[in-house]
Amino acid sequence: MYTNVLMDVFIEFSAQYLYIFVVLIGLIIFLRSSKEVKKRYFILSFLTLPLSFITGVIGNLLIKDPRPFIVEHIQPLIHASTDNGFPSDHTLLTMTVASIIFAYHKKSGIFLGLMAFWIGISRVLVFVHHPLDIFGSIVISVFATLVSWLLLKKMEFI
Repeated sequence: MYTNVLMDVFIEFSAQYLYIFVVLIGLIIFLRSSKEVKKRYFILSFLTLPLSFITGVIGNLLIKDPRPFIVEHIQPLIHASTDNGFPSDHTLLTMTVASIIFAYHKKSGIFLGLMAFWIGISRVLVFVHHPLDIFGSIVISVFATLVSWLLLKKMEFI
């Protein structure tokens, strides 16, 4: 019985608050990097974050995916807005941070990517997103980072 309660608390915490830790860990990695890597992170982030956000907004306009608790007429396990669920903002932000970190610190980027993936899964488990919302967020994040990286590399900024 206690195991189920603890698991529920962990899932709900992950769905609501774990994104804060991903962003903080990304910030710590940035701050602990060399001056040259900080400059590269800044330039990559300056292009990637807006591109990820804008692509997410466009995806939201093109893909209508009402949240599971609305479609299934159930109570979500956490508070969530009733707007379109695509893409998951929590997953989009954390996977974008993970992808940016991955560009210069592979192991840390993979770790943060796994955390971002868990955040997405937990948001499905608490009935505020469908798997499509999570998958879309991951694709958008990786796409935005890759496009930014390739563009900056071609322009010899990184």
